[in-house]
Amino acid sequence: MATETIRKDTTDKLKPRFQKENLIKTFKTIRNFSDTLVAPLETEDFVIQAMENTSPTKWHLAHTSWFFETFILEKAIRDYESMHPQYAYLFNSYYLQTGEPYKRADRGLISRPTVSEVFDYREYIDEQVIDFLDRADQDRLSEWGPVIEIGIHHEQQHQELILTDLKYMFYQNPLNPAYRDLQLPESKTPDELRWISFEEGIYHVGNDGGEFTYDNEHPRHRRFLEPFSVTDRLITNAKFLEFIEDDGYHRSPLWLDDGWATVNERGWEAPLYWEKRDDEWYQFTLSGLRKLEPNEPVSHISYYEADAFARWAGARLPTEGEWEAVAGDLPYEGNFVDEGHYHPKPLQNSENEGFKQVYGDVWEWTQSGYDPYPGYKPLEGALGEYNGKFMCGQYVLRGGSCATSQSHIRKTYRNFFYPDARWQFSGLRLARSLHGDS
Repeated sequence: MATETIRKDTTDKLKPRFQKENLIKTFKTIRNFSDTLVAPLETEDFVIQAMENTSPTKWHLAHTSWFFETFILEKAIRDYESMHPQYAYLFNSYYLQTGEPYKRADRGLISRPTVSEVFDYREYIDEQVIDFLDRADQDRLSEWGPVIEIGIHHEQQHQELILTDLKYMFYQNPLNPAYRDLQLPESKTPDELRWISFEEGIYHVGNDGGEFTYDNEHPRHRRFLEPFSVTDRLITNAKFLEFIEDDGYHRSPLWLDDGWATVNERGWEAPLYWEKRDDEWYQFTLSGLRKLEPNEPVSHISYYEADAFARWAGARLPTEGEWEAVAGDLPYEGNFVDEGHYHPKPLQNSENEGFKQVYGDVWEWTQSGYDPYPGYKPLEGALGEYNGKFMCGQYVLRGGSCATSQSHIRKTYRNFFYPDARWQFSGLRLARSLHGDS
């Protein structure tokens, strides 16, 4: 039963977001946005897997449909008939409780079903989900609405991955193809970084369950934070270039041991997508190769690079508890995928007081490992594999990026990646402790 796997969102009174009209409208909107994102692609673009950590666009479109089929349609509809039973094997990601998944590194070898057949599969799933919702009474909506909501947010996660995976795939092509011809806003040099201080005290971290959340955001709990300060904005390409020109990639004392080994093994000299040509720096973007814009937030850096830069700057990365204190009651506003820039934007009003660029633009690395909160309990059943089993060896990022949907982000959202990951839109802001060493 769905009610055995969902907590906090099922009540006697049906919440507005689980009402039939709202669920159907949101479901259609999110599914249609996937179609919008892939509209500029040619058939060949749908099938390439550029590295093991990325997936072909075709796979993302099929997998998100598989999610609705596996966790809603097959469980909620008696005698449900799948369009193709073997899709459960091909398009499962890592949910071992639902069956054996196809090998992740070989997703690019799945030439069949064709791209056209995957779109047929999506259409079939859309029809089945909408028909199910049309027929559902209040009890059924209360039971299955929360699961459909997870599927909706799951699709938004994969929409972000579609863009980041496509960018990495296009970068492998020496023709430097563009996903879209994008006009980015003019920039001006921002004011110097300002440091905003916080007093020591007890701060609340995590979500109380009043909105959609993943299980890893619970429970809301207290943390004591020592006095600290955080920069008012993100670090720019220009500032990161100073680190490069100061031989930052060749100074071992700045790097964690694993980071130093990774830098040397992979020959890193700059963030991913940076190229130096005739003594000028260029950056590959979803609109092709162009000169590096110094005032944009630096992006596509690993945790290792963010940490090394922070040491070079005489600072550190914020903890996720400190980041939540920074976010405070700020509105969820910023450069999200909804704006259609698909790239971090230069700060337009750096003279304004207070924190800027907290949401959107780039995911911000924190120095917090991706660990369970005190009292954390994963969801029961296969949905419990969504987050909990990855709580080992990864670091938390906060705030969303230019590839994230605005309706998908919130203050307590915990993204997580391994410390060497660079293909996501990941950047940083700095923090300092206000007593003792930073």
